[in-house]
Amino acid sequence: MNRMISFLLLIALTAAALGQTPEEIVQRAENAYKGKTSYGIFEMKVVTPDYVRTLKMESWWVGNEKALIKIIAPAREAGNRTLKIGKDIWMYLRNTETTIRIPPSMMLQSWNGSDYTYDDLVRESNAVRDYNIRIVANDTLQGTPTWKLELIPKPDAPVVWGKLLYWVRKTDYLPARIEYYDEKGEKIRTMEFLDVRRMGGRNIPTRWIMRNERKKGHYTEIVIQKIRFDLRIPDRIFSLRELER
Repeated sequence: MNRMISFLLLIALTAAALGQTPEEIVQRAENAYKGKTSYGIFEMKVVTPDYVRTLKMESWWVGNEKALIKIIAPAREAGNRTLKIGKDIWMYLRNTETTIRIPPSMMLQSWNGSDYTYDDLVRESNAVRDYNIRIVANDTLQGTPTWKLELIPKPDAPVVWGKLLYWVRKTDYLPARIEYYDEKGEKIRTMEFLDVRRMGGRNIPTRWIMRNERKKGHYTEIVIQKIRFDLRIPDRIFSLRELER
């Protein structure tokens, strides 16, 4: 027991020596690939044992507060949009010209049949705001030294995960992996951040893979094709008028 306490203390002191709290490490990882604002073009590939489905999306974000995601391919789904303003989320379906408000109870439902949820795509939850964070190990992923952090929900936080394990690269503070656990401790899904490249003026992971741990052979891959950070985005982008335009 004493050895374990000493080991955990050593890890904590290692981070402190670098002038970083666990919260600051996670915040830097989140900021590294999200930015204060961003605009991008992404390809999403939904893979199952029975089929592969590919979407191309155009997206605008302002932190965790505002988001607009527009599908631009394939043609049969082009024009469908998802809008977030604060805690309110709407989806516009072009073929039927209908706008649907997404209730909070659906935030963890699949977005467009993928392994990502509405919460993932529009960034409703906030790791530093909603979780208590501590470093639990020094680890190596993809040949790179990382911190392994444990995130436990704060009381009354608007999240459903019982625990997150979050790996952050020590070399550049980029995220490397996130594991999502339910309240019973079962791992539900794993997100990997791969192919770090220079894009939008910074080094970022350009390929994100979300694996469904309950369904063998099911995963969703997002590849960044173009991205710009910290640009001015007009408020009109985040409006019901723009959603239905």
